[in-house]
Amino acid sequence: MLKFIVRRALQMVLALFILSILLFAWLHALPGGPVSALLGERGSPEAAAELTRQLGLDRPLPVQYWSFLQRALTGDFGISTGVFRGQPALDVFLTRLPATIELSIFALGIALVLAIPLGYIAARRRGTPMDTGLVIGSLIGVAVPVFFLAFVLKYLFAVRWGLLPPSGYQTAGINATRVTGFAVLDGILTREWDASWDALKHLLLPALALSSIPFAVIFRITRASVLDVMDEDYVRTARSKGLKAQTIRVRHIMRNALIPVITIIGLQVGALLAGAVLTEKVFAFPGIGQALALGFEKRDYPVLQVLIMMAALIYIVVNLLVDIAYALIDPRVRTK
Repeated sequence: MLKFIVRRALQMVLALFILSILLFAWLHALPGGPVSALLGERGSPEAAAELTRQLGLDRPLPVQYWSFLQRALTGDFGISTGVFRGQPALDVFLTRLPATIELSIFALGIALVLAIPLGYIAARRRGTPMDTGLVIGSLIGVAVPVFFLAFVLKYLFAVRWGLLPPSGYQTAGINATRVTGFAVLDGILTREWDASWDALKHLLLPALALSSIPFAVIFRITRASVLDVMDEDYVRTARSKGLKAQTIRVRHIMRNALIPVITIIGLQVGALLAGAVLTEKVFAFPGIGQALALGFEKRDYPVLQVLIMMAALIYIVVNLLVDIAYALIDPRVRTK
């Protein structure tokens, strides 16, 4: 098992190294560059040349990359030039990370609570109107763009019916004590129930919008996996032995059907991070997705670097944990 973990960890480091090269090359290929972003349209050629020299952008690209890599390994990604002008780019990421984590956890939780039971029910009632309706619903969940669903939910529940807040992370001016940076958790820890409830209401709409694609994918994988397992010989053998239906469902069907679902859950972290950009933008939710969108708008290259690298790191670490969980469930994976 240790060799398996070490092998996966080395692959993770290699993937991050390759991504850093691609990210560095891509940012340097964008029009304008950090000099133009810092000076604006009124910057003179002399000022641009001087700033280029100060930033070391006149040096060969391999030298610039090596300098970037050395600084990145110490957590120095530069200073924000647009999103939070003058602040370290890493601080922008750390400040906004808790909001995105809470949003992603709630979205994934909604998807799991709905998708796995409904996937099982659809498989058990294969070919019935319920199965057909659930499959059509999952197709709609994949087909409808996240930002469109976000606008629909915002219009209906916030603007038209006034049931939920239209934007933000918490109501401005609310008395909330910050302990961990996670608004809902902080309210529970400090027993400020009104602050926790307020944060939960702000999370609900963006979490529903963000959960649509993970729900659809996990539902379809669960349904297909349960159908495959139900036709296995060991399930028929368990039935012929007279085992209780509950025992067969839990020990023989769901336990084996969830193995591919676990892998898909890890892959959906990437979908959540990608969907968070649009969802947080629509709901003015102060997470890393909104910061990434602002970084593109304001050409804030240090912030773009740290957000993309850290998002990739989170995605890779989660998938490493999923691989380990998968290997614990199915030992055959360790030899692959």
